[in-house]
Amino acid sequence: MAAKGRTELDVGADGVAVITIYNPPVNSLSIDVLYSLKESYEQALQRSDVKAIVVTGKGGKFSGGFDISSFGGVQGGQTMQPKVGYIAIDILTDTVEAATKPSVAAIDGLALGGGLEVAMACHARIATPTAQLGLPELQLGVIPGFGGTQRLPRLVGLTKSLEMMLLSKPIKGGEAHQLGLVDALVSPNDLVSTARQWALDIYELRRPWIKSLYMTNKLEPLGEAREILKFARAQAQKQAANLHHPLVCIDVVEEGIVAGPRAGLWKEATAFQDLLFSDTCKSLVHVFFSQRATSKIPGATDVGLMPRKITKVAILGGGLMGSGIATAMILSNYPVILKEVNEKFLNAGIDRIKANLQSRVNKGKMTEERYEKAMSLVTGVLDYEHFKDVDLAVIENVKLKQQIFADLEKYCPSHCVLATNTSTIDLNLIGEKTKSQDRIAGAHFFSPAHVMPLLEIVRTQHTSPQVVVDLLDIGKKIKKTPIVVGNCTGFAVNRMFFPYTQSALFYVDLGMDVYKIDRACTKFGMPMGPFRLADLVGFGVAVATGMQYLENFPERVYKSMLLPLMMEDNRAGEATRKGFYKYEGKRKATPDPEIMKYIEKSRSMAGVTPDPELLKLSEKDIVEMVFFPVINEACRVLDEGIAVKASDLDIASIFGMGFPPYRGGVMYWADSVGAKYIHGKLEEWTKRYGGFFKPSSYLAERAAKGIPLSAPAKKAQARL
Repeated sequence: MAAKGRTELDVGADGVAVITIYNPPVNSLSIDVLYSLKESYEQALQRSDVKAIVVTGKGGKFSGGFDISSFGGVQGGQTMQPKVGYIAIDILTDTVEAATKPSVAAIDGLALGGGLEVAMACHARIATPTAQLGLPELQLGVIPGFGGTQRLPRLVGLTKSLEMMLLSKPIKGGEAHQLGLVDALVSPNDLVSTARQWALDIYELRRPWIKSLYMTNKLEPLGEAREILKFARAQAQKQAANLHHPLVCIDVVEEGIVAGPRAGLWKEATAFQDLLFSDTCKSLVHVFFSQRATSKIPGATDVGLMPRKITKVAILGGGLMGSGIATAMILSNYPVILKEVNEKFLNAGIDRIKANLQSRVNKGKMTEERYEKAMSLVTGVLDYEHFKDVDLAVIENVKLKQQIFADLEKYCPSHCVLATNTSTIDLNLIGEKTKSQDRIAGAHFFSPAHVMPLLEIVRTQHTSPQVVVDLLDIGKKIKKTPIVVGNCTGFAVNRMFFPYTQSALFYVDLGMDVYKIDRACTKFGMPMGPFRLADLVGFGVAVATGMQYLENFPERVYKSMLLPLMMEDNRAGEATRKGFYKYEGKRKATPDPEIMKYIEKSRSMAGVTPDPELLKLSEKDIVEMVFFPVINEACRVLDEGIAVKASDLDIASIFGMGFPPYRGGVMYWADSVGAKYIHGKLEEWTKRYGGFFKPSSYLAERAAKGIPLSAPAKKAQARL
């Protein structure tokens, strides 16, 4: 029994049975735990020495919710699941809530998902001020399935409950108390004793005995409720047009209001069951586990190394990236030394950090006091005097890197990790003239560095496993999702996605409409299409990186003249207020018919005649033509061992490029389409349009053998 999750029953002399959920690390509700909860309840109800019940979680955590690791087993048919409605109705409604003895939930740490649903079935809830309560199930493509869609609206009102569910937004104990979701706030030390007394007070009729499923005082009148639900539907469709499950959640809530809570519970149970087997749920569960697996690196995290303590970080260069990295560091309480070459640049860098923090204050995400504390962690310098106790030095994308690394070697302690934020200069070249190649790595942030969630940790064949472990630890502490990649032009994300804009430029020369391509990509779920993205990044950067790829992969780079032609007229993207779009007022992008003259000139220079077939393409066809070359390049990245595993590329595509998570990431989506189909299309386009589309050997081999693209590759360690 010890290995399984369970509940433990302990009856005190006061007549209170304390049922403790035990399933480390977050007391997740596996099927074992839920069955055990039912048994413990039945025992407590049968025992004559028990007057009341308290439910709590072991080790300062109530429960992090349903055990997500069992989703895969259920979806694949390997795990038997209880009959529909068994947990929500038989256990939580007809056993816990309908019990003839009162129960109180004592909540510390987490009460998320199923954890909160268990607590809401109790007759009262006591929490600590820092406890987190929420129903984040929609993040996994399902809806709350243990009665949450029925009880939460009755405890906090319709509007707040929809916000908590549809946005997967947890709240702290203090807010939960104000809303009426919890009945009292106490310190962790007093939690269980207060809950015991509260349960006895209910038993002795000194406090109300409330079954939240049947509360109506927080629900709006039917007409008003329908308006709120209508507005929620419109918002859900606007914000996530490709997702079905938020609308199902709203329907289920409505059923309970219109037909009564019991009918609502049944609708919830059947809807949960259907959604559990949906592609969206499978994709989002894949993303959930893939994100946690990015920090498992063979040869680094499995050899018993512990991350070293990083107490001070130096950043060389206070430009856009340097100041963003500094902001990310101080937000996680790392003291930062910012070095610049002169006073003017240094002041500009510090002003950028201030502006980054000020925007958080303006949005209510940060107090003035926290702002002052964060800024006090930054020291601006013009020389290396302060570098003798630095544990990590991050170099912004500046020239003369070799010289800087030689200087750092001289001034920093011998354990200091030397990391560069470059995405174009070869790391091996940078370290050539140093004796410290084992502590040189890439720490590639995405702009803006204090906002974007991905961090690429780049290791060369010389980088020590200890440095990789240290950078993984820092990545997590500054709230980034780190992925470890090998050293090549563009690393993983930019290398994978360079065909995104390349192919789009090619199709425009062939007669396709710029705005039609962007529209197809955003409808697919991308935050922006390739042309809007080029405007955001700026044509100067796009052309410079294009040159890098031309140098390294000449056979698969399309040399479009469109960007250079537009740059000649000072159309260089959003920064110049004109690119593929016009930017007026609040920088809103509007299509600009003027671009046609540049497109026509680009076509004539390329000697290309528009292909009438391309004008008839559906949005699905356009998406395939833009993304299949991306998948092809991702296959090369895997084959060369640049990425450790396919799921790392899924996470890289989602967090680095905004690929829609409900499609599971670029490689997961590719496997849902099928290697054979992708290969066939690329072959067809190669015959028609040339070598840009030529399938990689990895893709060709897997298509021929019917092996998924994500299956582990033989050469996974070749370049790492």
